[in-house]
Amino acid sequence: MLAAKLMLDQGIEVEGLNFFTGFCVEGHTHAIRDRDRARPRRNNALWVAERLGIKLHIVDVVDAYKQVVLNPRHGYGKHLNPCLDCKSFMVGRAYEWLCEHEFDFIVTGEVVGQRPKSQRRATLPVVARESGAGDRLLRPLCAHHLEPTLPEREGWVDRDRLLAFHGRSRKPQIALAEELGLDEYAQPAGGCCFLTNEHYAAKLRDLWAHRGQRDYELDDIMLLKVGRHIRPRPGFKLVVGREDGENRFLQGYRRQFTSLQVSDGRGPLALVDGVVTDDDLTLAARVVARFGPWREAPRVPIEVAVPGQPARVLEVEPLAADGIPGEWYV
Repeated sequence: MLAAKLMLDQGIEVEGLNFFTGFCVEGHTHAIRDRDRARPRRNNALWVAERLGIKLHIVDVVDAYKQVVLNPRHGYGKHLNPCLDCKSFMVGRAYEWLCEHEFDFIVTGEVVGQRPKSQRRATLPVVARESGAGDRLLRPLCAHHLEPTLPEREGWVDRDRLLAFHGRSRKPQIALAEELGLDEYAQPAGGCCFLTNEHYAAKLRDLWAHRGQRDYELDDIMLLKVGRHIRPRPGFKLVVGREDGENRFLQGYRRQFTSLQVSDGRGPLALVDGVVTDDDLTLAARVVARFGPWREAPRVPIEVAVPGQPARVLEVEPLAADGIPGEWYV
């Protein structure tokens, strides 16, 4: 937002690119969960583009991004975040866009020393080189810590009006936003990618381990964002809605997965991922009954719906509060 505004203030035409990988935090869970109802339900990239008065292009890179996640050349960060490969990938896609649409250079909001993997002084040149963008990649917020780029040398931008931010602190950015009249903005630090989240990364590793291959589809990674994930036995996992918003989202998958819910419609909806026996379904129903409003009842009717088959009801005893071991939770 700040980098684009600095360019606009120099009279430079700017258009935005937002790459959808499937792992984005913004605009998904906030829109699903009822507990987040008070938060603005928006795509922050679209919202920023509107505030700046620029065009925005949202680019679906879900399939192409797989290789970045599965085989990162520079490895992962603390969890499953391939940050350096990710940055090179996105800048590379931006460079392709530049060539196809006859733009002159790329602008990012990167700052030297702000991220431990992708924004170190040693790695910023890696992004420029591996993306193919070279010195057509301009980082206005920290330009005075870097060698002049082609746009600066050619006088397309005034280097004297660029900045020298560095380090982890966002205080200079927040002060600049106030100076530029940008009084509302998204969370300025972290929180944009589920691959940096410890719990999400554990769920993705669990998915790979129990499927026997490191791969995923879009539905897989979307479902990892929602509900409690409970694996009572190695062959199957339950995705249990935690509130009505998540239940409504999980409803969209009932044609793909076996689903369980208290027969009166109250309580959580759960999806079964894996191959199950009748004994497994009984155990799954007992887990679901434990989280429903009838958890203290001696027997609870759980409707089991297998895609393509008539629904049936299992009368089960809910598991006790201590009947779900911690190791079942993914």
